[in-house]
Amino acid sequence: MNGDGLQREPAIATRSKAAQALPKAATGIEGFDALSRGGLPRHRTSLLVGGPGAGKTVFALQCLVNAARRQRSAGLFVAFEENPRQIIANGATFDWGLASLPEKRLFFLDAHLSPTLVKAGDFDLAGMLAMLAAKKSEIGAQWIVFDGIDVLLTLLQDPAAEMREIYRMRDWLADQALTAIVTAKLEERTSKALHYGFLQFMADCVVRFERRQEDRISTRSLQIVKYRGSGYAGAEFPLSFGPSGIEVGGAEPAEIDHAVSTERISAGFGRLDAMLGGGVFRGSSTLITGVPGTSKTTLAGKFAEAACRCGERTLFVSYDEAADQIARNLLSVGIQLKGHVKSGLLRMYSARTDGVSAEEHLIKLGSLVREYRPQCMVIDPLTAIAKAGGIGAARTAASRLIAMVKDAGITLLLTALSESDEPRAESTDLQISTIADTWIHLSYLVRGGERNRALTIIKSRGTAHSSQVRELILTGSGPTLTDVYSAGGEVLMGTLRWEKEAEESARKIRQRAEFNHKRRELQSAEARTGAQVKALQMELQRQRAELALYSGDDEVRHVASSDRESELRRRRSADPAGPSARKSGNGAAR
Repeated sequence: MNGDGLQREPAIATRSKAAQALPKAATGIEGFDALSRGGLPRHRTSLLVGGPGAGKTVFALQCLVNAARRQRSAGLFVAFEENPRQIIANGATFDWGLASLPEKRLFFLDAHLSPTLVKAGDFDLAGMLAMLAAKKSEIGAQWIVFDGIDVLLTLLQDPAAEMREIYRMRDWLADQALTAIVTAKLEERTSKALHYGFLQFMADCVVRFERRQEDRISTRSLQIVKYRGSGYAGAEFPLSFGPSGIEVGGAEPAEIDHAVSTERISAGFGRLDAMLGGGVFRGSSTLITGVPGTSKTTLAGKFAEAACRCGERTLFVSYDEAADQIARNLLSVGIQLKGHVKSGLLRMYSARTDGVSAEEHLIKLGSLVREYRPQCMVIDPLTAIAKAGGIGAARTAASRLIAMVKDAGITLLLTALSESDEPRAESTDLQISTIADTWIHLSYLVRGGERNRALTIIKSRGTAHSSQVRELILTGSGPTLTDVYSAGGEVLMGTLRWEKEAEESARKIRQRAEFNHKRRELQSAEARTGAQVKALQMELQRQRAELALYSGDDEVRHVASSDRESELRRRRSADPAGPSARKSGNGAAR
């Protein structure tokens, strides 16, 4: 083939596979079907390898149970290592209802081999495979599990015999068109399949299980290392055992594409909402940090109560503290949660963190979210998941949690413990402050022998939030924030504020008293001046009256004098005094 042919062939093959997608059989295992893009290859062989206790047998059996219950597909389970009764008893610890499955849905074959028989050279798989073929036809099986194939190969102790039986099983599986799962152990030192690395080349899909010890915590993980004809997530992902069996922590999409809302919901109470510009955005994440005792749980409980009062389904997750204890303690500050629990709006879940890895906590939280489907969620405190299993794993789990909740459109409130109350130490060990949408920090202000709680909003994306430091007060009716009070450029809280306010109040009282005294003096002066003015006005009136009286008397006197003179003239028979008389008198004189 020439160079051009070698370059074109992969492109042609890719287009052909895209046109004809590989048929897959869903396992029903939470998380795995997403990683494998649909499940295990249908009518092909998948190999599960891992050390003891890694989860291979549980995974294989869970696939068969899910197929029998959900898809009505029968299966065969061939046990080379454990007795089927033990397998059924172990499977009964999960909520599968394994014991109630009829044999026509799930058939167990005890394939324990006698070492004496194998060493005598009288053994091969032909007879067992013939019996399995008959059983397959009888119940219409579509799945089969060969559990512990390494036990068989170890007993053969002959590489040629091992190869012969493995290829015999491969050809039989191809003829029967079964979806097959084969489990085998790995050597702990070399991490290689015992005696037969060729098994991994024979299988179409290879899944590796690992169990390791980290910081006194046993952690399990799963990795798809091979998948012919299909894309898959090839990273290592955590797995855990829950009530429904194995759950696998799924991979997050590379592209961030979750819905964004402009609707706001209450962060708990009115004054905090006002500082946040009207509350927090629906579907956003809010982080509350602080040292112990700064009321992180109180604010978380107030947020949950406010959400329930608005009819929002809310999930409250608490670590290392019982739900009933939290509800009782919050009653002291007027936060009532039990009524919402009874109504079904609030689900409270409490768990211990010791001995459980962060990934297992994450898987459990994912299960709770799928089960309850909340609109709002509280985790108090998230930093508790970092107690065991390593800080690196806890940081990854925290980041994945926030992404998972955001993708579900859930409004999330997290509390996290700060190791110090110093401003430089506000961030947490989990390093989630950078990805949280809103960050509220609670701290103590210690002055004058008193400790007071302070609240500040460090950031709130998309919101013109307050930058003030406000005092947080806990009352019988709930938490509240005081008005900002500063003196000399310094914010005062607690007793210092009370003393300053009392001093200001006393100063205002003194000023008011002085003002009232001055006002009374002015009123007295006005009264005295008014009296003086009135007295002067009366004196003036008196003098005017005297003047008027004097003028009247003078006129009377003048009239009386004229009348008297006239009467006197008349009595003396004299000429009246007048102009003519005066003229005559003058003329006679001349």
